[in-house]
Amino acid sequence: MMKKKSISASKASLVLFLCQMISALDVPLDLLQPPTITQQSPKDYIVDPRENIVIQCEAKGKPPPSFSWTRNGTHFDIDKDAQVTMKPNSGTLVINIMNGGKAEAYEGVYQCTARNERGAAISNNIVIRPSRSPLWTKEKLEPNQVREGDSLVLHCRPPVGLPPPIIFWMDNAFQRLPQSERVSQGLNGDLYFSNVQPEDTREDYICYARFNHTQTIQQKQPISVKVFSTKPVTERQPVLLTPTGSTSTKVELRGNVLLLECIAAGLPTPVIRWIKEGGELPANRTFFENFKKTLKIIDVSEADSGNYKCIARNILGSAHHVISVTVKAAPYWITAPRNLVLSPGEDGTLICRANGNPKPNISWLANGVPIAIAPEDPSRKVDGDTIIFSHVQERSSAVYQCNASNEYGYLLANAFVNVLAEPPRILTPANKLYQVIADSPALLDCAYFGSPKPEIEWFKGVKGSILRGSEYVFHDNGTLEIPVAQKDSTGTYTCVARNELGKIQNEVQLEVKDPTMIIKQPEYKVIQRYGQVSFECIIKHDSTLLPTVIWLKDNDELPDDERFLVGKDNLTIMNVTDKDDGTYTCIVNTTLDSVSASAVLTVVARPNPPFDLELTGQLERSVELSWIPGDENNSPITNFVIEYEDGLHESGVWHYQTEVPGTQTTVQLKLSPYVNYSFRVIAVNEIGRSQPSEPSEQYLTKSANPDENPSNVQGIGSEPDNLVITWESLKGFQSNGPGLQYKVSWRQKDVDDEWTSVIVANVSKYIVSGTPTFVPYEIKVQALNDLGYAPEPSEVIGHSGEDLPMVAPGNVQVHVINSTLAKVHWDPVPLKTVRGHLQGYKVYYWKVQSLSRRSRRHVEKKILTFRGNKTFGMLPGLEPYSSYKLNVRVVNGKGEGPASPDKVFKTPEGVPSSPSFLKITNPTLDSLTLEWGSPTHPNGVLTSYILKFQPINNTHELGPLVEIRIPANESSLILKNLNYSTRYKFYFNAQTSVGSGSQITEEAVTIMDEAGILRPAVGAGKGYSETLFATSPVMHTVRPTFYKVQPLYPRIRNVTTAAAETYANISWEYEGPDHANFYVEYGVAGSKEDWKKEIVNGSRSFFVLKGLTPGTAYKVRVGAEGLSGFRSSEDVFETGPAMASRQVDIATQGWFIGLMCAVALLILILLIVCFIRRNKGGKYPVKEKEDAHADPEIQPMKEDDGTFGEYSDAEDHKPLKKGSRTPSDRTVKKEDSDDSLVDYGEGVNGQFNEDGSFIGQYSGKKEKEPAEGNESSEAPSPVNAMNSFV
Repeated sequence: MMKKKSISASKASLVLFLCQMISALDVPLDLLQPPTITQQSPKDYIVDPRENIVIQCEAKGKPPPSFSWTRNGTHFDIDKDAQVTMKPNSGTLVINIMNGGKAEAYEGVYQCTARNERGAAISNNIVIRPSRSPLWTKEKLEPNQVREGDSLVLHCRPPVGLPPPIIFWMDNAFQRLPQSERVSQGLNGDLYFSNVQPEDTREDYICYARFNHTQTIQQKQPISVKVFSTKPVTERQPVLLTPTGSTSTKVELRGNVLLLECIAAGLPTPVIRWIKEGGELPANRTFFENFKKTLKIIDVSEADSGNYKCIARNILGSAHHVISVTVKAAPYWITAPRNLVLSPGEDGTLICRANGNPKPNISWLANGVPIAIAPEDPSRKVDGDTIIFSHVQERSSAVYQCNASNEYGYLLANAFVNVLAEPPRILTPANKLYQVIADSPALLDCAYFGSPKPEIEWFKGVKGSILRGSEYVFHDNGTLEIPVAQKDSTGTYTCVARNELGKIQNEVQLEVKDPTMIIKQPEYKVIQRYGQVSFECIIKHDSTLLPTVIWLKDNDELPDDERFLVGKDNLTIMNVTDKDDGTYTCIVNTTLDSVSASAVLTVVARPNPPFDLELTGQLERSVELSWIPGDENNSPITNFVIEYEDGLHESGVWHYQTEVPGTQTTVQLKLSPYVNYSFRVIAVNEIGRSQPSEPSEQYLTKSANPDENPSNVQGIGSEPDNLVITWESLKGFQSNGPGLQYKVSWRQKDVDDEWTSVIVANVSKYIVSGTPTFVPYEIKVQALNDLGYAPEPSEVIGHSGEDLPMVAPGNVQVHVINSTLAKVHWDPVPLKTVRGHLQGYKVYYWKVQSLSRRSRRHVEKKILTFRGNKTFGMLPGLEPYSSYKLNVRVVNGKGEGPASPDKVFKTPEGVPSSPSFLKITNPTLDSLTLEWGSPTHPNGVLTSYILKFQPINNTHELGPLVEIRIPANESSLILKNLNYSTRYKFYFNAQTSVGSGSQITEEAVTIMDEAGILRPAVGAGKGYSETLFATSPVMHTVRPTFYKVQPLYPRIRNVTTAAAETYANISWEYEGPDHANFYVEYGVAGSKEDWKKEIVNGSRSFFVLKGLTPGTAYKVRVGAEGLSGFRSSEDVFETGPAMASRQVDIATQGWFIGLMCAVALLILILLIVCFIRRNKGGKYPVKEKEDAHADPEIQPMKEDDGTFGEYSDAEDHKPLKKGSRTPSDRTVKKEDSDDSLVDYGEGVNGQFNEDGSFIGQYSGKKEKEPAEGNESSEAPSPVNAMNSFV
C-alpha cells in the first residue's frame, strides 16, 4: 500500500494570522498602558506538601506594574512571613516549605493584583491545597467462602486522598490479576465476579491505591477467596451488582467525560448492551470499556442529557437499569471583553457575555473594585453585560474586570481602556521577504498601531494602484491575504497606514516558488528474506529551494545499520531480514513545504517449522497428532505435510504420511501394527517448505496378523522343466509383526491335483523343478508372521518353462501384387506344437538374383515379424524383375521354430531408373556426340532409349521438340547436321516393356563457324537443317516454328566436383532470374537416407562441402529456392582415401615433368651403354638386375623411392567418379613377384571379362565392385606410363 501526504503552508500561515490578530491589539510597550495579567497559577492548585509552593502571577504594563496579594479575602503581608518571598520584577510568590515550613499552614484562597498609574488588573482566585495520601485503616479481613457459580464483590474502599488515587488489583508477585467479562474492576475500585469458578481460589487478592502527586502506592491487606464446588452447578439469570435498583441519576458538567457503569451477576456470564432511550448514542464520541460494562462519552453537552439503559442478558433471561443523565454547565464565554484603545473624544464599548446551566450572573469591577463603589467616570455607563464609553478622556484609562458565575464555577476576565493620541506606526519590519508555494495562500503582514485606529491600504509595485477585488482578502489586523498565489503574484507590495495624526508606509517582498513534488514514489514491495530491495523517491523542486530527503521506517528514524544505504533518490536495503518489515516513508522538506510518500515492505520467507507436537487418542490403528504452527513469515501457510519414521524397521528414514490444509493443526492418522512411529510436520507456503519440526514422541503399535499379501505374483518358467514363482515382498511396516514369511502354493491347472505348499523365509522367489513343458499352473502366495496368516490370497495363472516350437508353418503361398509388393499366406501351426506363448510369425525373404543381368550378388536376408496368430502379411520394397525366396517360422517366448521350405517367387518388370549418365562431347559446327550409361536399375529388359531434343535461341525461345528411339544395345550416338553455334537441350530416358523411366537432361552448344562458311540463320519459324544420326538411317528434315518461353528459364547445369579426403568443391553454371538462392543437397551414393541440405550464402556458383568421410562415394545435386523445386541432375564423386599427410599431385608439376625427361634421357644413355657393353659381352650392373628380374616393366624408377603422387588429368582436376579405378597406393615393391596374377588382379578380387581378358591394373589396390552394368574407363597411372615408356 502506498500513500502520499503534503503539509501545506496554509495551516502555518493561518496560525500566524491568528497570532497577528491578537498582537494587533497589543499596545507597544514604549507607550503608556494599564497592567495586563500574562501568567497565573490554576484556580484549583494542589501542591506537593514536600516541595516549595510557587504561586505564579506575571503582568506587563507601562509604567511596569507593582504587585500585591490577598489571602482568604484579606491583604497578605508577605514582609511579615519569613517563609514567603516575591520574585523580583514579578508578582510570583515562593513559599519555602523545604526549610521548615508546613504546606497545611498555607492552605487558602489567594488573589494577585497588578497596579500602575493607569489601572489595576487582578488574577483568578487561586485555591491552594496540599495533596494527601493517607494509609489504609487497619481492619481484619475474613476469608471469603463462595459456592461455585455464585457472584462475589471484593471491596477496596481506598482512603480518601487529594487528588483521588488510581486503583488496581494485583497478587503477591506484583502481577496484575487477569480480568474478563466474568471478572472486572468497577469505577469505585471494587473487584466484581459475575460468577466464581474453582480457579478463582487464592489468598492474595490485593487492592493497590496509587497517589500520583506524591508518587506513592498504598496497599490493602490481602483478601482470601475459597471456592467450594457443589454438583450440579446451578445456572442463574442476570442480576445487577451495580448500580442497584432499576433507576439512578447522574449529573455531569459540560465538556467533561461521562462514565456510566453496569456490572451484572449470573451464570452463564451475562453480556452487557447499552442504549439511549428516545435517541442514538452520539457517534464518534461514544466508547465502550471494561468489556462493555462501562459506557464512555467524551466532551458531553446539554444534548447528551437523557435516559441511558444498560441491559444484561444470558440464556436464562435479562436484567436492566436506567440511568437518568443531566448535563449542567459551569460558565463559559460567548464574548469575552477585549482591551480597548481609544483616542481622546472617541466612543467605545466593553462586552462581557457568558452562558452556563444555570445561567451565570454577570458583575463588573473597575481596577479590582466593584464598579458600584468605584470612582465615578462620566464617560462610562454600565448596561448589564456591556459598558458604554462616550467622549473619553485620558483620565478614563482603567482596567475593568467581568465576573460570570453560577453554582458550578466562575469566569474572570480583565480588559483595559487605554486613552492615547498616537500617529500611525507600522510594526512589521521594512522590506520583509515572504516566500510561498504556488497555488497556496500568501499572507503579507502589516502589523500597526495608532490612536485613533489607522486605516490600512495595500498597493502592488512602487506606483501601483490600490488593491481591490475578490482575489484579495483584507484582514482587520492589516494582513493582506492572496488566497491562491500564482507565479505572477511575485513582486513588491506596499502597506500604507494613516489616521488624523499622520501617515506611514512599508514595503514587503513576495516570491512564489514551484511546489516540491515526488514524481517517482516508492512502491509496495514483497521480498524474500536475505534478498535486496530498493525504494525510489525521485523529486522535482524549485531551483531556488534546497530540499532535504529523510527516510523513516514506521514513522521513526531508520535503524543504525550499514545494510541501509540511502542514495540521492533511493533507499536500498541489503540482506533483508524479518525485522525490516514495515512502512517506509520518504519525506522531502524545503523551507516552504513538505511532501511525503510511503510504501510497505513485506518480507516473506519459508515458514518457521511447527512446534509442540503432541500425540493424543492413541489406539491400535490410529492416533491424533496436533501441533502449533510456526511464524508464516508474511506468506500464508497453504498446507502441512506429515511424515513418519519407523524406528523399528527403517530408523532415520522419513516417509510421507499425509498432508492437510494450512488452516488445520490436528489430524487423525491411520497406523499399521508393529511400527514404532515418530512424526514430524513440515509447513508449506508459496515461498517453499519449512524445516521439519522436532519429532514427536514415539508410539509403538501392537503386533497383528498381516493385513495384505505380496503383490505382483507371477509364474514364469526359466527352463522347459521348471516354474519360477516371483512376488514383491512386503515392506517392513506391512509385516504387522515379527517373523515375516511366505506360504507359496501351486497346482497344475485343469488337473484334479491337490495344492503343493512350502513356507519360505522373507524372500521374493521360489523355483519349482520337474514340471512339464509349458503347462498352466494356479499359484498363490500368502504372508504370515509369528501371530498368524494374512487373509486368503487370490490365485494367479502362470506357466512352466517354454521350449522351441516343434513344427514349421505349412502351405506357404505367395501372391505377387506388383513389381515391388507381394502378399504371403501360410497355415497356422497347432498350438500344442508351439510349446510356449505364441508371439507371432517371422517371414525371412531375400533376393536371389536380378533377372535382367543374371548375375548373383551377396544375399541379404530381410525379416518381417507379424504379431499374434496372423496368417498372412505384405512384403514391401521388392525390386522389380527379380527372383526371391522366402520361408516362414513360428515364434514363442523361447525362440523360433523350424523354417518352412523355401518358396521361390519372381517380381514382374518395372520402369527403369534414369540412365546412369549422359555426356555430350566432340562438338563441331554441325554435330554433337552423345554417350550414356545404362540405368543403374533397369528393372526389366530394356527395349530402347528415347532421346528428345530442341534448340534454344538467344532470347530463350524453345524450338521444335524432336524425338528419336534408339536401340537398347547402343551406348553412343553422333547427332549430325545441326545448326552451328546453337544451344540444344536434350532429354534422355530408357524404356522397358512396362514403360519409360525417369529422364536425364543435358545441354550442349555446337561451335561457331570459324571458317566463315555461311550457315542458315536460326530464328523464329526455323529450326535446324537436315540432321543425320549415326545409329539410324532415317533422315529428318522437319522445320517447325519456335515457341516463345519465359526469357529467364531457370536451369542449373555442368555440376562439377573436385574432392579431397574430407571435403569437396562443388561448382555449377546457372541461367535464370537474378538473385537466386542456391542450395546443395548431398548424401552417400546408394544409400536410402534423406538428402542433407546446405544453403549457399549469396548467389555464388560454388560451394565447399566439409566433414566428408574419406574413401566414400557421394551423390550431389544443386537446386534453387523459390523456383518450384528446380534442381540439377545428380552427380557422383568419391572422396580421397585417408592418408597420414596430404600429398601433392606431382604428376602435373613442372619440376616433375622436367625430372622425368631427365630420367628418360639418363635411361636412354644407359641403354646405349648397355647395348655397347652387350656387344662387347661384358658384365655390368644393369645386366645383373635384368637377370634377377625377368620383367623390366615393374622395376621402380629408383631403388630408394618407389612411391609416386596421385595422378590426374592436367586439364581437369576433378577426382574420378564412382567406378573409377584410380589407385590410392602408388607404391610398387621391387621384391614382389612379377608373374603373379593375384598381384596383378588385386588378389582374389581380380576379375576376367567374358572373353577371358584380365581387368585391373598394376597398382596393387583392391577396388570396390562397380555398380551393375557400369564400366568406367580409367587414366593410366604414372607408374604404368613410365613402365610403358621403358
